[in-house]
Amino acid sequence: MLEGLSGTLEPKRRTTTRVVAGAIALALIAWFGVIVVFRFVADERVRELRVWQVRLGITADSRAAAVSDWLERQMATVGGLAENTSLQLYMTELSLAGGDPSKVTEEAAQAGYLRNLLIVTADRAGFTSPPVGPRVDANVQRVGVAGIALLDVDGQVLVATPDMPPIAGRLRSFIVDARRGQRAIEDMFLDAAGRPSMGFLEPILPLQGDPGSQQIGWVLGLKEVWPELIPLLTRPPLIEKTAESILVRPSGPVVEFLSPLLNEAGTQQKPLQRKLSVKTPDLAEAFAIAAPGDFSIKRDYRDVEVLVTGRAIALAPWTLVHKVDREEALADNDARLNRLLIMLLLAIAALTLAVVAVWRHGASRRATEAAERFAALARRFESQGQLLRLVTDSQSAAIFIADAENKLRFANQVAAARAGVPPDDLIGKTLASVFGSAVARRYEDLNREAIAKKHAQPAVHRDESGGQVRVFHSEHIPLPAAEGGPSGVLVVEDDITMEIVERERRERILRQLVRTLVTVVDRRDPFAANHSQRVAAVARRVAEEMGLDRTVIETAEIAGNLLNLGKILVPPQLLTRTGVLTDEEKRQIRESIQAGADLVEGIEFDGPVVETMRQAQERWDGSGPKGLKDEAILVSARVVAVANAFVAMVSPRAHRPGIDFDAAAETLFRQSGTSFDRRVVVALVNDLDNRGGRARWAEFATMPKDATRR
Repeated sequence: MLEGLSGTLEPKRRTTTRVVAGAIALALIAWFGVIVVFRFVADERVRELRVWQVRLGITADSRAAAVSDWLERQMATVGGLAENTSLQLYMTELSLAGGDPSKVTEEAAQAGYLRNLLIVTADRAGFTSPPVGPRVDANVQRVGVAGIALLDVDGQVLVATPDMPPIAGRLRSFIVDARRGQRAIEDMFLDAAGRPSMGFLEPILPLQGDPGSQQIGWVLGLKEVWPELIPLLTRPPLIEKTAESILVRPSGPVVEFLSPLLNEAGTQQKPLQRKLSVKTPDLAEAFAIAAPGDFSIKRDYRDVEVLVTGRAIALAPWTLVHKVDREEALADNDARLNRLLIMLLLAIAALTLAVVAVWRHGASRRATEAAERFAALARRFESQGQLLRLVTDSQSAAIFIADAENKLRFANQVAAARAGVPPDDLIGKTLASVFGSAVARRYEDLNREAIAKKHAQPAVHRDESGGQVRVFHSEHIPLPAAEGGPSGVLVVEDDITMEIVERERRERILRQLVRTLVTVVDRRDPFAANHSQRVAAVARRVAEEMGLDRTVIETAEIAGNLLNLGKILVPPQLLTRTGVLTDEEKRQIRESIQAGADLVEGIEFDGPVVETMRQAQERWDGSGPKGLKDEAILVSARVVAVANAFVAMVSPRAHRPGIDFDAAAETLFRQSGTSFDRRVVVALVNDLDNRGGRARWAEFATMPKDATRR
């Protein structure tokens, strides 16, 4: 029967294979076309960005060069004065006269000439501005904001233009900090009128002096800068409305804006009035400072996306930032590319539909023939279903299938008997109506989890209803949707009550054996009575605090109980001695732990109890008996080692008192990384301080009663 069914299914498989192969080929061709279209559009966008990179770079280069030339001209103006022969002659004679103007030949005439020279130079080069203060006939001093002054080497004014501001405060510090024999620029600052100004300083050398001659004075020029700088940042005019060139400079953790900025209303803000953190996400100005000459898409001080590039300015710690709004720069190109993208995608879709139409027309005749074969195949499915029921009814497990709506689609005899309903009557009923709401809720939760995770979900359930304990193991296996049918979950549930009862009985016997062995040890060593139980209790709490699994927790507890089992091989007089032990006696006691592991080696534990006992004396740094280190030591052994050391330190012995919990914790921390795993020590201390461990283990500090009677 199965061979005939296989022969009938073979044509269907071939047809399905051809359909799937054709669909995959068509999908791959369409997908390849889509990839080509998107790559073409992406390349066009990159090409447009390169065009803008060149355009912005040309403008940034020209304007940065203009600003740098302007700075050079200011220094050239001041430097020309410093090289004036008459000025050098006057300063040389003044230097030879020890700074006494009365000893200079025709001092008044020379000073007058130099004052006129400074005034003419200041007017011609723009080192003039109206002084700050009221223009009234009163005893009110007006403060100058610009001018040129001739200074001695100590910064004292010798000759100056009429409105030269006083050399004090910021200007005084600037001159004092300037290096002798070198030009200097005082970076942009707000003057007394609240307007941006700069200072330009040139050294004066003696007449006919060489570059290495000793400096005899300074020429200082001060001017308000923006009347001259603003035109340099706006010429040549650009057609883009949002194009803008600004000057910025780094100032510690912020970017300081030197230029007047556009606010939301489109009007200009005052210069030197705004700062932004260099860590502002995607800040265009911070990018330009960090990578002058590069080009990118960032967000400017208005939080608007812009195309931006930057150029470093010579002679000053400035960066010229040139930018244009991305929306204005790329809007037309984006619209054109989007239209092109839509047209190409529509063309691909139309071509795909045409191919599908041709393919469907050619496949219609084959579909008619296939329908006839499938009708015959459907008649065979009934016999297949009977075979499935025959196979599942022979199993001892309850087997049923539930769909996504929690309705039964199939159930074997065992499942029907458990529900108390004939198998045929179960089909189409909900799980809740068959098994009850509580049991159905458990099935439904596991079924949903199996469908969501797309793999089998095992579960163990203990049923204590009716006064009898029953334990079931179920496997919930997701099933893909069949042809024309919904997806579902296959549930296979076994009654494992007898296996669980037997395992629990074996565990009880094992625990009784462990308690008996521990009692034997305690009777031989009354000074360490209860030591094993205490180590086991501490080990279990620490393992639980670390979030270890159940098997590791129980392994640590059992190993802690059996850790001192080997003491039954140690002479009683050695265990009860109150004096100092020899090295050989100490070695004999230490080796008793390994002897204890040998005694229980033949017992079948659920976890690696014997190996935990053998590794309990290993050290984290690898200096233990076997040389194991770090993660090579079982985590259960690391837990037992810390628990054993803690109990030993806080418990009194015949030859010493116990130490307090804090001292024990400090000792354990000190030996973390060498003797012990630090994570285990942290878990122990956390239980002491935050989980009530101090109160729970307070009795550890008392001597056992049998030992005190001795």
